[in-house]
Amino acid sequence: MKKILVLNGPNLNMTGIRKKDVYGAETLEQINNELEIYAREKGARLSFFQSNHEGEIIDVIHKSRNEFDGAVINAGAYTHYSYAIRDAIESVSDFIPFVEVHMSDIHSREEFRKISVITDVCIKQICGFGKNSYKMGIDLLMEIL
Repeated sequence: MKKILVLNGPNLNMTGIRKKDVYGAETLEQINNELEIYAREKGARLSFFQSNHEGEIIDVIHKSRNEFDGAVINAGAYTHYSYAIRDAIESVSDFIPFVEVHMSDIHSREEFRKISVITDVCIKQICGFGKNSYKMGIDLLMEIL
């Protein structure tokens, strides 16, 4: 059974509360519960981590190389400016593939959201499919692992 990390960045703990028109009405916990069932049916076991703190996210990325086969990351706002998270992903990229996901289509939103500094160190960016962006990320990892 493959082990996949689902890593969420700042404010994603507010999913289902904030901007429901953009992110939907389901909470992150509800989405994670659905993803867990989905992944199990695909032959994967998920571990979830969410933090509003950049350093904690970096620490988890560093540890991921020894604990997981692949990772799905929604870095939230850090997507657009955290070279530290980008460098952390790059530092483990020889050991573990990362898929960048976003529930909204970041390319059709505010100008600053159209830029992702982590895309080039991830194997793919998937955005605009709501919670299904995570499922698509899991599917891609299961194809390549």
